[in-house]
Amino acid sequence: MTNTPKKFGLAIHTTSPELGLAISNFAEDTRSKTWNLGRDLSTHLHQKLQEFMPPQTWQDLNFITVAKGPGSFTGTRIGVVTARTLAQQLDIPLFAISTLATIAWSYKQKNHNLSLQMPAQREQLFTAIYQVEEMGINHLLKDTLMNPAAWEKILENWENYYQLIQVENGLGKSVVSLLELAYLEWQKGNRPHWSEALPFYGQHPVEK
Repeated sequence: MTNTPKKFGLAIHTTSPELGLAISNFAEDTRSKTWNLGRDLSTHLHQKLQEFMPPQTWQDLNFITVAKGPGSFTGTRIGVVTARTLAQQLDIPLFAISTLATIAWSYKQKNHNLSLQMPAQREQLFTAIYQVEEMGINHLLKDTLMNPAAWEKILENWENYYQLIQVENGLGKSVVSLLELAYLEWQKGNRPHWSEALPFYGQHPVEK
C-alpha cells in the first residue's frame, strides 16, 4: 500500500482578536472558521487548531501559511511562532503573508489599484498599495508605517485610479484569502523554509 500524498494547505490568521483558520485541498474540500477570542486568543489557539483539523491530520498538509502582520503585536507574534513550530516539526514550507495583502486579495474582482490603511498605535497608520493580478498580488507600495499627513500626500500624488480601503478589526475573516495567496505561491514553485517567516510589527508596542 502506498501512502496518500499530502494535498492540503492550512492558514492561520491571528493578527486581530479574531482567530481565523482555513484548510483546503484546492479542489472539492475547503473549510474555514473564525472565533472572536479577544484577549483569550493566546490561551485557546492550540485548542482550536486541534478541534479544527479533523478529519484531516497534520500529515495531510503540504504547507502552512500565516498572516505576518501588521496587526496586534501579541496576536501576530503568537500566530507566527505557532506556524513556525508546526512547519518545523512537519518539515513543510511556511508562507508568511501580509495582513493587508490578504484584505486586498478579497477585492480580487477589482482591476484598479487598492490603497489600504489600518490604524496603528500613537495615531499612525499602516499603509500599502496593491494591484491585484490573476496569479497574486503586486506590491506598488509595500506595507509601511506612516503618519496620516504623509499618507494623504502619497494618495494626492498617486497617478492611477485607486480604491481606498479602511481596514478595521475582524481580520480573521480574510483567512481564506490568506490561504488562496499562499496556494498561488505554491503553484509558482515557491517553497519557503519555516525560518524565513518573520512577523511584521511595524512599530514597537511600547513608546521608547
